[in-house]
Amino acid sequence: MIKLSRRTALNGMIGAGIAAMASAPSIALLARTKRAAAKTPHRPPQTLARLKPGDTIGLINSASAADESNLIRARENITALGFQIREGRHLLDQYGYLAGQDRDRAADVNAMYADAQVKAVFAMRGGWGSARMLRYLDWDIIRANPKLLIGYSDVTALHLAFAAKAGFSTIHGPNAAHGWQGIATSSFRRMAMNGELVQVDPIITAEEQLPDDYRGHMMIAPGKARGKLLGGNLTVLSALIGTPWMPDMTGAILFLEDIDEAEYRIDRMLTQLSEAGILDKISGFAFGQCRNCRRDISDTPAGFNLPSVLQQHIAPLGIPAFTGGHFGHIAGQYCLPMGSMVEMDAAAGSIRMLKPLVA
Repeated sequence: MIKLSRRTALNGMIGAGIAAMASAPSIALLARTKRAAAKTPHRPPQTLARLKPGDTIGLINSASAADESNLIRARENITALGFQIREGRHLLDQYGYLAGQDRDRAADVNAMYADAQVKAVFAMRGGWGSARMLRYLDWDIIRANPKLLIGYSDVTALHLAFAAKAGFSTIHGPNAAHGWQGIATSSFRRMAMNGELVQVDPIITAEEQLPDDYRGHMMIAPGKARGKLLGGNLTVLSALIGTPWMPDMTGAILFLEDIDEAEYRIDRMLTQLSEAGILDKISGFAFGQCRNCRRDISDTPAGFNLPSVLQQHIAPLGIPAFTGGHFGHIAGQYCLPMGSMVEMDAAAGSIRMLKPLVA
């Protein structure tokens, strides 16, 4: 199985986004923006159906190529949650480092949302590729058939696009072939099957083995804030700036996580969010775990650590903010109700749902 560095794959997109922001918008660009807005009118949030044992779950792969072991584990995890599985036609396709051609991966997503027997859609794995297929999704079909989408990491591109175009919430949680145990399973069941108001809290003890670089709760600025929960993987999110797939962040609670990114790259991406005006719009900020995000001391003997980088960018905003949330590239992460209204408490390090995700 090929492991792709998101930093390498997304470098071109990030650079293009910065260049686009630096230049004055052309008449053609303004016209395209107006057309996109006309195609996506403001709609009230759509109701999502509560999942039940025995429901059929659609399995798709929007990102990197997978192998049979990924599929076996995804089947085991979904079955253990009590569901049946309908597999996308292109799950094990391979096109370079991608799980098949862009149109084929998108066709699997469209098919799952068009299928009335499929009650929710799980992404099998992350890596890279979800952003490439967004233009081929049938948003009319997706909007007409609201159902939960579950995944994280590169699936952030799908979550953000759904927030911008679909009008219903999704779940930022483990991909189907990843760590479905402990808090991940319990928070998913409570949120998606029981319709409970889940609260995400700091972890004092955990059943799962926490990584050596796990960071506990640290408050950046005190206070409570309410808003729509939006965010995901920082690298993927920053690459969508300037595209039609970035939702309006006004008043949002922004949550972020990442993996394999040195502090200076986190600094660079947060600078991009700041210069694009996104950080000025949000009402609260929560940073989860950043696995393997420490610089190589022998390569960079002096510099800022991650808490310092976050402090520099977020503290001046004057909004409630904390780091160390139990979400990201870790085993047993909390599921988060992407696109739903929440209240965050920076001092407590908590994120609390304000309304049920499903009915």
